[in-house]
Amino acid sequence: MTEKEKVVVLIGPTAVGKTKLSIELAKKFNGEIISGDSMQIYKGMDIGTAKISKEEMEGIPHHLIDIIDPDDSFSVAEFQKLVREKISEITKRGKTPFIVGGTGLYIQAVLYDYQFEETKTDLDYRRQMEKAAEVKGAEALHQQLMQIDPIAAEKIPYQNVRRVIRALEIHHVTGKKASEWQEEQKKELLYDAAIIGLTMDRELLYSRINERVDKMINQGLLEEVKGFYEQNLRDCQSIQAIGYKEVYKYFDGLSTREEAVDELKQNSRRYAKRQFTWFRNKMSVQWFNMTECVKNNNIQKKVEEISNFLEGKLERK
Repeated sequence: MTEKEKVVVLIGPTAVGKTKLSIELAKKFNGEIISGDSMQIYKGMDIGTAKISKEEMEGIPHHLIDIIDPDDSFSVAEFQKLVREKISEITKRGKTPFIVGGTGLYIQAVLYDYQFEETKTDLDYRRQMEKAAEVKGAEALHQQLMQIDPIAAEKIPYQNVRRVIRALEIHHVTGKKASEWQEEQKKELLYDAAIIGLTMDRELLYSRINERVDKMINQGLLEEVKGFYEQNLRDCQSIQAIGYKEVYKYFDGLSTREEAVDELKQNSRRYAKRQFTWFRNKMSVQWFNMTECVKNNNIQKKVEEISNFLEGKLERK
């Protein structure tokens, strides 16, 4: 039996402190970092996705950042393929692959024997649904999914027309709900994975999220989003990201600047809550609490604590 490749996975909600900690751990364990964020793949979406800068990388190679244009679509299946290729490449170089991010489904699809029914398609039906979305609107299509598969509809925002249509298509072609098919996926880990989760007292985390949003505004988030807005980028996956859709509403005159910022903070806090729920329910995670090291502005103790956990996990047999 072939020995499974080793991989370190660092997950947790937005603003919990993954970036700095991942750099310290990668330096310690001769690692390279693969982004596990579904939005940092887009070029130019830097401030709104809290993308790591070259300086912050401190010489640690990073992968799957800035790989496609904002008007391109990108699927979980494509992410799965690219990350698995990167894991093998990094391992062959004698380095340790680290997956760092907060997009639960994307990371789960990489680690587990997660099959995509890409072959089961009906292009005529898909075009029919795309036309329906144009004529009736995205919300009407989402309502149709809500009637067929409320669990899937709850997880997919109505603005993500491509995913809504894919869920409808799966049901149309197979007679099975997309949510049921997802639940039937095998839970077997394909890698010798050490899955580290970062947590934090909720009040402190929410405070950090609010501060992060204020920092993004000061760094020029409105100007960044305006660039996409002026290119008339609208019905694409990237603009549905938190940080972009709220500012679009402001530019459309549907909210004030203050309302847009408040909504961005609220949506970010809600997203963090959903991230916690996903990771706790879907993966076997070793949790580490970041509260004290953040309050004391000293992460070295946490680096040592996690390093001790990883030492045994990363021993070469």
